[in-house]
Amino acid sequence: MAIRKSNKTSQTTVLKQILKRCSSLGKKNDYDNNDDALPLDVPKGHFAVYVGENRSRYIVPISFLTHPQFQSLLRQAEEEFGFDHDMGLTIPCQEVVFRSLTSTLR
Repeated sequence: MAIRKSNKTSQTTVLKQILKRCSSLGKKNDYDNNDDALPLDVPKGHFAVYVGENRSRYIVPISFLTHPQFQSLLRQAEEEFGFDHDMGLTIPCQEVVFRSLTSTLR
């Protein structure tokens, strides 16, 4: 039981880190006064990701985090970029592939 709880805690921690990193490229004016707040232009239950060569910004629902295909993209992002950087959550794939995938998840 303790191992399962530890894994769940670890997953929760990683998800919180992901959501905290979903920023507006550090534009402080777009944030609430609370240091832990998400950008004001991101609706509740959503987060921002940056995709493709141009790092286009997409707002996606948090429910995507439970989909295996999206989790695969997150693993690729972690391997390529890590989660400890100021660029927000960057997904390493072409925009057309990302849009196609996300349209099937909705």
